[in-house]
Amino acid sequence: MRLTPRLLATATFVGLNFTSSLAQVPQAPPSGPPLTTKCESAPLMAAFSVFGETGRMPQDLGRFLGDAALQKIEPYKAFDNVYYVGICWVSAWLITSPNCHVLIDTLYEPFTDQLLANIRTVGFDPKDIKLVAVTHGHFDHAGGMAKLKAKLDPQTRFAMSKEGWREAKEGAEQSQSSGRNPWTVIDQDLVIEDGETISVAGTSIRAYETPGHTMGTISFAFDARDGAETYRAITVGGLGLNAIKGPEQVEAFITSVKKIRALTNDATNPIDLHLTTHAFSTGLTETKELIKTRTAGDRHPLVDIVGFRKQLDELEAGAEKRLVIERQKAPK
Repeated sequence: MRLTPRLLATATFVGLNFTSSLAQVPQAPPSGPPLTTKCESAPLMAAFSVFGETGRMPQDLGRFLGDAALQKIEPYKAFDNVYYVGICWVSAWLITSPNCHVLIDTLYEPFTDQLLANIRTVGFDPKDIKLVAVTHGHFDHAGGMAKLKAKLDPQTRFAMSKEGWREAKEGAEQSQSSGRNPWTVIDQDLVIEDGETISVAGTSIRAYETPGHTMGTISFAFDARDGAETYRAITVGGLGLNAIKGPEQVEAFITSVKKIRALTNDATNPIDLHLTTHAFSTGLTETKELIKTRTAGDRHPLVDIVGFRKQLDELEAGAEKRLVIERQKAPK
């Protein structure tokens, strides 16, 4: 089942900070039927929607998030040079080249070892990763940095926006007093800015500041090769509008969505597809199965620019409605 952009838009515009709350989820013991045993998108989206609407963690969602067996999924080759090496609910993307590799996002404990194992499973040595690009400072995307830094080549660089580094430090410090799942962040390394291209031994990614999910969120664009075809992919750093602190954040979100939408119409190197940070949010879990059955001449199943544009349009429309509410709430 592929989730529609309308379902995604409805689920993301909530006032709850998912990532701060999830950082405090205990390792819940099995009890009752599992939320999912196959990482299906639909039940996960439904459970996260309930969480967002009520502010209460459904028991089955809490168990799922702490269950290493349920989180484990097989890594896979998405494109000739791009691999999914994340877990069920959080993505990590490995962009490869003959000389070195780039990793987008780090997962978090206790899943960092799984990330490293996934990289080895698809045939690559984590020591050959020379750049780790982090979309934003929430624990589920940045929480694995400290362990990865100890495991990767000492010369590997870690990159975030300036605000992303600040957000990560603040989140890690807050986790120390939460009593559950504390995490640490490394000292600030590379600071990336809007429009900057980072190249390492022939592999390049371009950074775009896209604030709104957090004010330090960065999205990354890069080439994804499929035989003789080369597509322009983007990993949007955060499409969820949550933990809203005022109308300025919503305004920034709308500007970011418009910016990403414009990139799909760029005259020289337009975006062709979206490789999401959360697979269940776009139905990627199901769509990627089509890679196994495609035949010669079939268009790559992950290339769906029409669906991506529709998703962005729905997100913008939802944010415009939210902006009216936030402006009404703002002090006069």
